[in-house]
Amino acid sequence: MFLKPKTLTRVTDRFYRTGSFDRAACGSNDFLSEERFRKALSLERRRAERSHKLFLLVLLATEPVEDFHKAERLAQRAANALSMLADSIRETDIWGWYKQDSIGGIIFTEFNGTARQIILSALSEKIDSVLRRAFDPEERKHVQLSFHFFPEPWTGSGDASTHNPALYPDLEERNKAARFSRSFKRAIDFVGSLLLLILLSPALAAIAVAIKLDSRGPVLFKQDRVGQYGTRFTFLKFRSMVVECDPNIHKEYIQRFIAGESGTKQPDAKGRGVFKLAKDSRVTRFGRWLRKTSLDELPQLVNVLTGEMSLVGPRPPIPYELESYYVWHTRRVLETKPGITGLWQVRGRSRTTFDEMVRMDLQYARTWSLWLDLRILLQTPHAVIFGRGAY
Repeated sequence: MFLKPKTLTRVTDRFYRTGSFDRAACGSNDFLSEERFRKALSLERRRAERSHKLFLLVLLATEPVEDFHKAERLAQRAANALSMLADSIRETDIWGWYKQDSIGGIIFTEFNGTARQIILSALSEKIDSVLRRAFDPEERKHVQLSFHFFPEPWTGSGDASTHNPALYPDLEERNKAARFSRSFKRAIDFVGSLLLLILLSPALAAIAVAIKLDSRGPVLFKQDRVGQYGTRFTFLKFRSMVVECDPNIHKEYIQRFIAGESGTKQPDAKGRGVFKLAKDSRVTRFGRWLRKTSLDELPQLVNVLTGEMSLVGPRPPIPYELESYYVWHTRRVLETKPGITGLWQVRGRSRTTFDEMVRMDLQYARTWSLWLDLRILLQTPHAVIFGRGAY
């Protein structure tokens, strides 16, 4: 509820003292503080990622009110409404402050096999009935309810609105805590990519000439990729394949690879098993060398310069990859900006399974620091020179 914190705190304290807004009203459930409620939301989200059971976050807020007495009355009614709602929730449901003394929330857990629209219709009717009893018609206009289902319907459409920030307050808090470091990381990305583009311009020109001499077609390969929060951007690489090749070969392989199907591990030139199309007939002669040395990735410095990517981060997926993602896989495109190099590139590359790669991406996001970025950048030349797992 977007009310003055002191006003609402005084009102809720009064309810606690009198027992009208009693924590025991919902049985074994406590009315949680913001910190505990957000931790519970994060935990419930991770449970749902594994169990695939739906949950619903309901947030109760009111519009700003300038009149002090009206604001206090709304706060009283809002506290009473929360208490009335708590009387009807299950023992497994969770309620508390989504934002301390400001926004109340209830997590309705573990809807198994019930259609979202049926859940929404039933709960909307129940909550609306409570609000009609708690507020008069004029006050009801100032009350806002929002419903947030998890897992989110993920389509990979590229619309940033497919990411619902209300379900990820822990990410918001983590980004705020590291705001200065993130700004410094962006400064390093900008300056670093600009300097590298200038210093490597002779090599970039030479590679462009070699590509034109080796096969017909454009020098650059452009492709839609999915960045942080599902936003689409045009991804740049030096072209290493013949023009007008069939993308279904890669699409079918990547779908089986993400699903962990047997047969996706293929022998390379030395007979070692790798998770990659190691003998892809679509790749040109010069393209094989570009891929082996990872020099085909250099044009992505432009993506870094424009802010779509970072020097260090997870690799950005192709939109059709997201069609095969499990819920927990999507965290790799939510928690941090994609990059040219990362933990996967220096530790595993094509020698790892898809799940192992995602775990590395999540480990990077969870433990991120400027020092970690520096270590990865220093390890990248070794990985490129020896080319382990690169095809």
